[in-house]
Amino acid sequence: MPKHFDKQFKLDAVQYYHDYKDLGMVGCATNLGISQQTLSRWRKELRETGDIESRGSGNYTSDEEKEIARLKRELRDTQDALDVLKKAISILGK
Repeated sequence: MPKHFDKQFKLDAVQYYHDYKDLGMVGCATNLGISQQTLSRWRKELRETGDIESRGSGNYTSDEEKEIARLKRELRDTQDALDVLKKAISILGK
């Protein structure tokens, strides 16, 4: 089961990486007890949207918020799949 980190931890982790870039992504992630992919994803999300999503307890105050969260997940999954396909095309195109 994946670990869930609160928003402040995610923001602090990205700041830690920026403060200690000489450790590299892997070194910072290891020191924080997270994977390099997780830290990289948080950095990308903060850079692209200016914020880091925090899932919380999953209780939504309205059906609209629940639908927005579902659509955000779907968009994120679609973007991840597109990134994989782009990489595959660039590898196979050579």
